[in-house]
Amino acid sequence: MRRNLGATTLRRRRRTVDPMAAYDALPPALRRWIAGAALTWSPASCRRVWMAARAKGASDTEALARLDRAEQNTLARDRYSQTITVGNHRSHGGAG
Repeated sequence: MRRNLGATTLRRRRRTVDPMAAYDALPPALRRWIAGAALTWSPASCRRVWMAARAKGASDTEALARLDRAEQNTLARDRYSQTITVGNHRSHGGAG
């Protein structure tokens, strides 16, 4: 079954923990970012990027910018991706 993943060339991964419990344990700013993300991010992946940025002294805003860059890099690898996200603004790619 395809579920609602849509057309993508990105690899699918299985979950090993309760995603809702992991999501609930995230900082509020990170939960808001996940809610508006263009991709389906696991709480573990977001937390890993967040914690790495914070460990280097990044502010919440800088950590969220790092997540934005990671998402854009991932979208760039997906040849079926038509959505371009800049900050919290999304538009559809294509001519015109």
